[in-house]
Amino acid sequence: MPSEDVGRMPVLQGTLDLIVLRTLSAMGPQHAYGIAARLQQISGDLLQLNQGTLYPALVRLEQQGRIKAVWGKTESNREAKFYSLTKLGEKALAAETERWRRMSGLVEKLLSGEA
Repeated sequence: MPSEDVGRMPVLQGTLDLIVLRTLSAMGPQHAYGIAARLQQISGDLLQLNQGTLYPALVRLEQQGRIKAVWGKTESNREAKFYSLTKLGEKALAAETERWRRMSGLVEKLLSGEA
């Protein structure tokens, strides 16, 4: 394993949509690079999303009506799609957050031997 990968965390299956929706909810409209940079920053560089991971998720969320995209200019004056949460996305975020909290609580019980 290359040294730059030591300590990095893979995105758990089923969590990418949740963390993208949460990022847009917290930050407002963002372009893909902004989303990836924010997640990397929040995770202390443990989570790094590449384009092959993030872009399909953004397309999927847009097709599901959970986010919408509009073209705009970045801080460096480049054209980019800016993604924002829709009402359907807000509902999905609330439901997925609750589902994740229940599941992580169950896993914690199993790991601690309480179950």
